[in-house]
Amino acid sequence: MSPGDLLFGAFALPFMARALLVLVVLSVVAGIVGVLVNLRGLEFISDGLTHAVFPGLAIGLAVGGTAGLVPGAAIAALLGAVLLTLFVRAGVTSDAAVAVVLVATFSVGVIVVSKSDDYAGELEALLFGRVLTIAPDDVVPLVLVSLLAAVAVGATLKQQLFRAFDPQGSRAAGENGLVLDLVLNASIALVVVAGASTVGTLLVLALLIVPGASARLATERLWLLFPIAAAVGAASAWFGLALGFGVSVGAGIDVPAGSTVVAVFVAVYAVMLGARLVRGRMVRRATPTDARHGIARAVGER
Repeated sequence: MSPGDLLFGAFALPFMARALLVLVVLSVVAGIVGVLVNLRGLEFISDGLTHAVFPGLAIGLAVGGTAGLVPGAAIAALLGAVLLTLFVRAGVTSDAAVAVVLVATFSVGVIVVSKSDDYAGELEALLFGRVLTIAPDDVVPLVLVSLLAAVAVGATLKQQLFRAFDPQGSRAAGENGLVLDLVLNASIALVVVAGASTVGTLLVLALLIVPGASARLATERLWLLFPIAAAVGAASAWFGLALGFGVSVGAGIDVPAGSTVVAVFVAVYAVMLGARLVRGRMVRRATPTDARHGIARAVGER
């Protein structure tokens, strides 16, 4: 299989095209939301929301089949976002709040799934996703859920950044911290809904965290973080799907698509981290020499 066939030919297949569309949109939005998650240090809360979605997925599947996944997950995620926000605002430490929500919701999800005739199969699908079996009718709802998160973050982006860097100043300027926290947590929850329905609840955190963390390795300019994170997410999703298809079909080694996509996300981060370390070492080596030259020039001018 040639590189061109690997990167482009596979997506001529309808199920691959659906997976690519949903994952690219989701990854771009997750990258943008993930920058704010990274700046606010909300990674653990995001982890709690991924687990809060699980019972919604299980109940939605039990009640409405695959068509009930997105509605069930959306209700559970938004409830989880509100509860976590209120817990933290009430003075409960974020770690404790996340732990309570995580344990409670995940246990409920497992109980619901255990009542299924295909307990092992359903549990595996909910935990690790079903990206290559996205039904045609599910594409629009998943894309809309992702875009809704993007709109919510975009509408409050300046206020979210102000609150991330200067919470006291944000309050003094009259910004409503509770509303901003609810909007951000709800946006995270919506990304988790779309991600949990595709790559699964255990892997969706990578889509939220890795692109934003990668962008911070690439630049220190605030407004460049968002396009870089979106680009990293889109490229990783595309290449991850193509690589999984090539390995499974071309090499005959069956690999899970969702896990392959997440592995590419992590590999991209590792490459960018390595490049950052090498660049930092080169700068440290060059700085003393440059400094000596600068001193010599200053002395010569005098």
